Amino acid sequence: MTEFIPPGTRYHALPSPFAFKRGGELRGAQVAFETWGTLNADASNAILIVTGLSPDAHAAANTANPAPGWWEGMLGAGKPIDTDRWFVVCVNSLGSCKGSTGPASVDPASGELYRLGFPELSIEDGARAAVEVVKALGISQLACVVGNSMGGMTALAVLLLHPGIARSHINISGSAQALPFSIAIRSLQREAIRLDPQWNGGRYTDQQYPESGMRMARKLGVITYRSALEWDGRFGRVRLDSDQADDDPFGLEFQVESYLEGHARRFVRFFDPNCYLYLSRSMDWFDLAEYAGGDVMAGLAKIRVEKALAIGANTDILFPVQQQQQIADGLRAGGADAQFIGLDSPQGHDAFLVDFDRFGPAVRTFLDAL
Repeated sequence: MTEFIPPGTRYHALPSPFAFKRGGELRGAQVAFETWGTLNADASNAILIVTGLSPDAHAAANTANPAPGWWEGMLGAGKPIDTDRWFVVCVNSLGSCKGSTGPASVDPASGELYRLGFPELSIEDGARAAVEVVKALGISQLACVVGNSMGGMTALAVLLLHPGIARSHINISGSAQALPFSIAIRSLQREAIRLDPQWNGGRYTDQQYPESGMRMARKLGVITYRSALEWDGRFGRVRLDSDQADDDPFGLEFQVESYLEGHARRFVRFFDPNCYLYLSRSMDWFDLAEYAGGDVMAGLAKIRVEKALAIGANTDILFPVQQQQQIADGLRAGGADAQFIGLDSPQGHDAFLVDFDRFGPAVRTFLDAL
């Protein structure tokens, strides 16, 4: 499918071959990234942002692309991540369809799309790819690694696999391992895509495309990204006007249904289905306990950073705040000055994308103290 890549996005060629944790390799692969601010003389003011599943590298407006980014309220001059002080790099995840090599990319060996021939993707593969960008920019040690949602997992993998790569870490609504509830939700999302006849074993086209499967997967995701508190306050039991209601006797009747439908339809062609499957599964596999004899706290304690902040929303059901508390406790056991903050945001998992009044001050205070 044709993907929109924001102007100003840059690309870094990965080592060829680039081996994957679970086997297989890529040749001629790349990752997309964008930067903000100015790197100082000793390259000590660099911050790396690793993203959730669907965002691209365009986290905020910059000189190459003035369009607002997905984290516009958090990143920029005078903002919590202040680009007057920090040089910021945001890397699009390996396996994505937003400029980095993934299942929707062309395999140079065959001239065809990788599709399901793409190697089994792990969070650790994305972490190693992001570090390649950091090194290529001449940065030997980051001031901070910031990870949101899936990026919180990626950030922990960066720190574990590359000791000394960063002095500090901010983990936002992330986790050190996938929980059963999250795995179950993502499993249902993948099943919705794979059971769509148009998915065709991953061999869909723009003309024959698994729209229904993607719609259902996105609806299920959005339901878990927000909280019951927000759904109730935002929509209540308000019904659609008669001219908006669906003629189908079991069709759309409530405003919340209409919202989910509209949101899902906007996403359907925004993200490649096979990339969605691969990235979703990579989160299910991630578990720092693998590195410490089955003990996730011991896995976290293997990470060495000077300072850390783990924050989340108390209403998050997908990455509940107990997981951010666990991250802070585990990093503290490893010697870090680590703090946990649970914020009373009504927006659930997506709060870090919209509730800047709560998340912004916590991030600003931490970075100002570095």
